[in-house]
Amino acid sequence: MRCVVYKSLRREGCYLYVSAADELEPVPATLLQALGTLEKVMELELEAGRPLARADAAEVMRRIGEQGYFLQMPPCSGCDPLSS
Repeated sequence: MRCVVYKSLRREGCYLYVSAADELEPVPATLLQALGTLEKVMELELEAGRPLARADAAEVMRRIGEQGYFLQMPPCSGCDPLSS
């Protein structure tokens, strides 16, 4: 799967993966608004076994196939996963 990766200039550490064929079309307007200005950082060919820095390529591909995008959030050190 050919993929385009954007980084949010408003939310540090947030990256948006989308299909190169559809780009930002399937991404909800509310999410785009929350992320602010996006900067295209790379295009890559995703394969199930390909290592990514902080995401599983198979999971990224699955999410893009199901919802049209995958949002990678920054790691949360010291966060309580049960807090809302």
